[in-house]
Amino acid sequence: MKILGRIASVICAINAVVGTILSWLSVGIVLVCFTVVVQRYVFAVSHVWMQDLYIWMNGAMFTGVAGFALLRDNHVRVDIFYRPATPRKKAVIDLVGVLLFLMPAMYVVWIYALPFVQRSWRYGEGSANVGGMPALFVLKTFILAFAVLIALQGLAMILRSILMLAGREDLVPARIRYTRAEDPTHPTEAV
Repeated sequence: MKILGRIASVICAINAVVGTILSWLSVGIVLVCFTVVVQRYVFAVSHVWMQDLYIWMNGAMFTGVAGFALLRDNHVRVDIFYRPATPRKKAVIDLVGVLLFLMPAMYVVWIYALPFVQRSWRYGEGSANVGGMPALFVLKTFILAFAVLIALQGLAMILRSILMLAGREDLVPARIRYTRAEDPTHPTEAV
């Protein structure tokens, strides 16, 4: 059982690091967007690649931090049954939800995105806009990263649920432990 806790902890650490790093893209997005607006309306200058850049950074950030958001329990959920549930019932709900919905959905995303991304890499695809950013294939790869990071965090949720149902809450990583503190719908964060 200790190995399950360690695996969950490593997965959570991966998503925490990736999410923290990529969340800083939001600063870059604001700076690039601000620069584009100032150049266009103050200096009457426009660079298509800069317009592509902030859109691509936005796409990379949101696909890359999805696993981090799941780690932090920031995804939308219907709390009718979940909010008042005991930690044990939450573990059952998470286990069923991840196995029936999250993992199959990430499998579908992976299966449909893989040929799309491979084709983009083969062609060395760039922006459809003349003068736009090169290497669109890198951005499209974030679709696969999204599926992997969400699926990994789903695996951590499965492991957490198994540990909770086995009565080994002590082995659940602190950052994903259920708590009955002030807000029982959010796990303890140790990020």
